[in-house]
Amino acid sequence: MQTKFLKIQNFINGKFVEPVSRRFLDNIEPATGKPYSQVPDSGKEDIELAVTAAEKAFIDWSKKSAAERSHLLLRIADLIERDLEKFARAESIDTGKPITLARTLDIPRAVWNFRFFATAILHTENEAHLTDGVAFNYTLRQPRGIAGLISPWNLPLYLLSWKIAPAIAVGNTAIAKPSELTPMTAFLLCDVCQEAGLPAGVLNVVHGTGPNVGAAITAHPKITTISFTGGTVTGRKVAEACAPLFKNVSLELGGKNPNIVFADADLDAAIAGSVRSSFANQGQVCLCGSRIFVEKPIYKQFVDRFIDKASQLKQGDPLDEKTDQGAIVNKAQLDKVKFYIDLAQKEGGKIALGGKPPESPNERTKEGYFFAPTVIVDLPVACRTNREEIFGPVVTVTPFESEDEVIRYANDVDYGLSSSVWTQNLGRAHRVAEQIHAGTVWVNCWLVRDLRVPFGGMKASGVGREGGVEALKFFTEPKNICIAK
Repeated sequence: MQTKFLKIQNFINGKFVEPVSRRFLDNIEPATGKPYSQVPDSGKEDIELAVTAAEKAFIDWSKKSAAERSHLLLRIADLIERDLEKFARAESIDTGKPITLARTLDIPRAVWNFRFFATAILHTENEAHLTDGVAFNYTLRQPRGIAGLISPWNLPLYLLSWKIAPAIAVGNTAIAKPSELTPMTAFLLCDVCQEAGLPAGVLNVVHGTGPNVGAAITAHPKITTISFTGGTVTGRKVAEACAPLFKNVSLELGGKNPNIVFADADLDAAIAGSVRSSFANQGQVCLCGSRIFVEKPIYKQFVDRFIDKASQLKQGDPLDEKTDQGAIVNKAQLDKVKFYIDLAQKEGGKIALGGKPPESPNERTKEGYFFAPTVIVDLPVACRTNREEIFGPVVTVTPFESEDEVIRYANDVDYGLSSSVWTQNLGRAHRVAEQIHAGTVWVNCWLVRDLRVPFGGMKASGVGREGGVEALKFFTEPKNICIAK
C-alpha cells in the first residue's frame, strides 16, 4: 500500500495549482532519510503561466502607492509572526536544522524582512541636481517589471523573503523558485499571502529543479531582473544565461570564510563566537567561519578550549528542543562532507574532533543524515580542504605569526564573502578589516546583520549588492529627467 503524502503545489495568479506535467518529486526529511511530502516537478510551461500572471498583475501593482504596498507587506509579516510555530516546525522538518534555531532566528528574520522593506519604501529619497543654472535634473526610480528570485535550501524562508519583500515593495511582480529540497515554508508563505490579500499574480512561486525551473526563469526574456543565492558553479551558469539578455543580476554565492583570532582577543568571546560561526545550522551557512586562524601564542589554548566547547554541542532530532546540531540537508551533501574528511587526512590533516557520523539520536532518526561537528588541525594553508567550500560542520584551525601572514592566508582563496576578526586592538581591527578581500568583515562578532547596509561578496562569492537601500535600488530602474530652465 502506497503512503499518501502532502502534495505541495505551485502558486500562480493567486491560486494553488499542480504542475502542468502532473509530475512530483519526493521531499525527503533529512532527520529520517524518508519522504514526508511531494514537491512539483515543474518546467517551462509553468514559468510561462507565471510570467503571464505576473505581467498582467504588474500593470496595477506598479501603480499602487507606497503606502498601499506597505500595508500589504506589513500584513504578511503579521501573519507569519502569528504562525511562527507552524513555520518553524516546517523549516526544521524540511532542512534538518534544530527547531529552536528556526524559531529564534530564521522565521523572525523573515518577519523582519517584510517589515523592514514595507516601511523603507515610505522613506526613500530621489536625487536632484541644478546643472550650471541651465537645467534641473532629478532621478526617478521605477519598478523594473518581473523579478526572478531563486533561493537556496539552507535558509529557505529567510533568504526567500529577503528577495521577495524588496522586489514587490517597490512595485515589481515576482516569480520565485525555492529549493526543491526545502519547499515547505515557501508553500506556507503563499497561503499567508493569499490570506493577506496580496493581489493575484504579484507573487508567483514555482517549485522544481534548477535545470527545469531555474534555467527557465533565467532564460525568459520577460523576466528582467534576477536575484540568485546559491553555489558558485550554478551562479556562473546563471550569469552566462543572463548576459546575452542584458538582465539586471545579483549573485550571492559561496564562501570559504576566514575567522582570525589574535592573541589579545577576549578568548571567551572568540571561542563562543567561533563555535557558533563554525557549526550554526550544521555549518550550512554561506557566512560560516570555516577557516580559523589563531595567533601562535594562544594557539594551543584556543584549540583545546574550542574543541571542548564544540564537543558539548548536543546532536539529536531537530524537533527536540534541546538539540544544538541537527541533520545535514540530504545524502548528497552528507557524502560531500565525508569526501572532504577523507581528503583532509590524505592532505596531512589530523581529526581533532568528530570526523564521522554520530550514533543515531533516536529510533525515528536512525536513517537520517547526521555528521558530528569536526575540527581538523595540521593542514597546509593552500590545500584543497582549506580552499574549497564544504558547507558542512567541518572547520580547520591553523596558527599564524603576524598580521601580514594571516592577511595572506585569509585572501588566498577564490571566495570573498565574509570574515571575522577577534582583537582588542582598535587600530589592528581597522587595518586587518580593510585588507581582507570580503564583502563583510565582523569585528568581535559574527552574523550581526543590519538590513540598511549593503550585503554581498567579492571574487567568486558573487556580484551585486542587496540589503536596505541597495536592494531598493537593485529592484528599480533609475531614470533621469532633465528640464531646461
